[in-house]
Amino acid sequence: MKLLEQSARVALAAFLHDVGKLAERAGIDHHGRLDAHRTLYCPWHQEGSDPRRGYHSHIHAAYTGLAWDELEATGHFPDLRRDAPPFSTSTDDNATDSAVNAASAHHRPDTFLQWIVATADRVASGFERDKFDSEYNNKKERENHYRARLLTLFEQIGRGPIIEGELEWRYALRPLAPASIFPQRADACTPRDNAAARAEYLTLWEALLAGIRHIPKAHVSTLPLWLDHFDSLWLTITHAIPAATAFGTKPEVSLYDHSKATAALATALWRWHHEQSDEELRSVRALRDGWSAAKFLLVQGDFFGIQDFIFAEGGATQKNAHKLLRGRSFQVSLLAECAALKLLEALELPPTAQIINAAGKFLIVAPNTATAHAAVSHCRQELNDWCLAHTYGEIGVGLASTPASCNDFASGRFGDLTKRLFAALDTAKHQRFDLCADKATTAFDGFLDSFDNTLGVCAINGRHPADGEASAKRGYSLSKLADDQIRIGEQLTRDARLLVARDASTLPVLGLDYFGYRLAIVRSGEESGKYGELARNGTLLRVWDFDAAEADGTLWRGYARRFVNSYVPRFAASDVQTAGKYGKWQGEEDFARETDGDPLRSATIKTLHHIACEDRRLTAGERWQGEIALVTIKGDIDDLGSLFQRGLEKPTFAKMASLSRQINAFFALWLPWFCEHGHDENGVPRYRNTYTVFAGGDDFFLIGPWESTLALATILREKFAAYVANPHISFSAGLSMTQPKTPIRQLGRSTATALSAAKARPGKNAVSLWQRSVGWADWQTLMVERRAALEDLMARADSHGATFSSGLAYALLQLADRAESTRPEDAIWRSQLHYRLTRFFRDRVKGDEAARTRREQLLRDAIREIGGALGTHKGAYRLPLSVLLYRQRE
Repeated sequence: MKLLEQSARVALAAFLHDVGKLAERAGIDHHGRLDAHRTLYCPWHQEGSDPRRGYHSHIHAAYTGLAWDELEATGHFPDLRRDAPPFSTSTDDNATDSAVNAASAHHRPDTFLQWIVATADRVASGFERDKFDSEYNNKKERENHYRARLLTLFEQIGRGPIIEGELEWRYALRPLAPASIFPQRADACTPRDNAAARAEYLTLWEALLAGIRHIPKAHVSTLPLWLDHFDSLWLTITHAIPAATAFGTKPEVSLYDHSKATAALATALWRWHHEQSDEELRSVRALRDGWSAAKFLLVQGDFFGIQDFIFAEGGATQKNAHKLLRGRSFQVSLLAECAALKLLEALELPPTAQIINAAGKFLIVAPNTATAHAAVSHCRQELNDWCLAHTYGEIGVGLASTPASCNDFASGRFGDLTKRLFAALDTAKHQRFDLCADKATTAFDGFLDSFDNTLGVCAINGRHPADGEASAKRGYSLSKLADDQIRIGEQLTRDARLLVARDASTLPVLGLDYFGYRLAIVRSGEESGKYGELARNGTLLRVWDFDAAEADGTLWRGYARRFVNSYVPRFAASDVQTAGKYGKWQGEEDFARETDGDPLRSATIKTLHHIACEDRRLTAGERWQGEIALVTIKGDIDDLGSLFQRGLEKPTFAKMASLSRQINAFFALWLPWFCEHGHDENGVPRYRNTYTVFAGGDDFFLIGPWESTLALATILREKFAAYVANPHISFSAGLSMTQPKTPIRQLGRSTATALSAAKARPGKNAVSLWQRSVGWADWQTLMVERRAALEDLMARADSHGATFSSGLAYALLQLADRAESTRPEDAIWRSQLHYRLTRFFRDRVKGDEAARTRREQLLRDAIREIGGALGTHKGAYRLPLSVLLYRQRE
């Protein structure tokens, strides 16, 4: 643990090297110490021959030391002033290699540790070694650097050389929240004067000081645990702060992403030099001149088999489908988090070394040493053994290691490093479980002997041996893995924190160990805070907050944030008033039940049958109308790999980390929040009945009531377009409409087939439903504009006694097929449409001359609208017509 603690201290110094940018822009009180800090930490630029004439640049470095003192004063910040190797333990901070000096002196480094931070800072920014002075220390701040707002990297992808003034979008200077991740027009979020701009920074600074006090004091003494919490707080505060606002530099990387990249690189860099036996290699000269040596080891992890695992089925799967889908999806996320933690511990690295962890993928920056290679190899074997022993190869994790030098991170060469990373991970995917290695796996030895003849196989997955304890508890044959899945599905409706520990003796843990860790899901921060002693003695390794954002967007609650979706539809008071829509399933659940005084977390979870009934409407005849059905939607970003490899003009490590984080934020942060709290154009919370089975990385899988989910697909595409502000970035989606009793594996297969059909269209950027694939622009026209016109026509006809019948809907569907057909006999579809509509209106709209006039007007409008739509959209017009048909079902 000693090496881990030292590594965490280096990481913290590097992580906060630019905290002075926030403090300086906020104008915090320096208590008369600014001049002394300027002299210590800021470069001096002489003007003329007089050495007394000149100025200090990079004043933010002076404020880093001041800000560090303010953070320490909160009492919730680690004390690195004493007994803090590798930093000096002397009390004379001005003369020693202290942590605060290492953080503050990155523009004027002198000692080895100061050069560690300074080098990592430059490498993260993509600088060449020989351009330190010209591009790093000699650039002045732009005059309006207080007002500069963060550009969006998405807008720049695929555009070639870009001038900052040509970019239209910026991020408002607000804490991280579902709304604040969306860019705004530059004039909408750029303050008009410096005073207003600095006031925004001061608000963030005060939020940082307030937020750090929410981290449990018991966790401060365990630096890796505390650092994980602080990482999430720093993300919340600095995600929209520009890291660089120097003249001639585009403010396009956030302070958070730059800080995280610098911390990861500095830690690995220090570890590489620290572990060298040659004293010369542990010198400042070796650090400054050794940019061509491969000192870094980039370790990637990627889980495979995730979707087959989530949608696996057995005899009792449907009974527990609503719990299993959430439980399995969350279980996979836990496995990914625990696998990354396992690797971090094996490498003795702090949490800041983990740059990416989203949708089963992670990236860790390690030192390129023999010890690190051995740790990765050993960890790979442990992960493989666990996956084979507990999932029998249904899921697994591939690990790929790529050495890199400081030079590889330079903006001119980073694109080549990215290609190597992708290639290495692709190779790892094709070497699952190392089955072709010299030594054969023994994970399946005794597999048949593990079955109990009285219990047989697990009723949930149909293949694993059932466990006696789990089976006795549930009353049917069940494995420990499946029992955990059901428990997780149940607890997600009410609990919000996850504890990761070495020992299970005092924790309400899940049944399995997860790569050697015991996991406990607890209700709240207060309850997780009861385990402070476990944090102090090293038993408690992590506490993760996976709860959804509040309705107002609040995210920070004092614990490390993991964007693992936990939203599930639950019954509300309004459902009691419309309980008749559930039909025969009305009495299946006691959905009015509330306990513990917390209706949101105590209300019963909705089953898929209940969700399928949510779009039914009560007719004037007091009958519930509308199809009882689900729509599943699966989507992902088109050509994501090429976006990362070729998208940016000057790619850097920090930019890559930023893009990955921001892509994940849309699906993992905004989408679940919107499903729970979002409203349609009429202010109705229409999407709260949507299961977000998984949402993160660049893809998502949702299940919801059929009509609401169709509307959600439309708004999801609109929001994504607003989020990326770039027509070159798109996603495709496949939708499948099914009955609630459809086996869950079939849900996955049918939706995956639909997604493949959408991506098969030229240019992708498409959606597929009911065997029809259309571009999103056509979808918008058909499912919004054409559908609205059709519904308006139906409402007018109904007011005159001509209610659209199912028979007419089926006839129009047939005409849509004929309009698309190339057979000669189908060319008369227009005549058939005229005949069918004429018969329909003349049979139903009767009466005096005024009635006949209305009838003829309706007929003309119907022929114009429906005939025009069929002529333009051909068979794709089946989409709004099918919605019309399904809405009429009783």
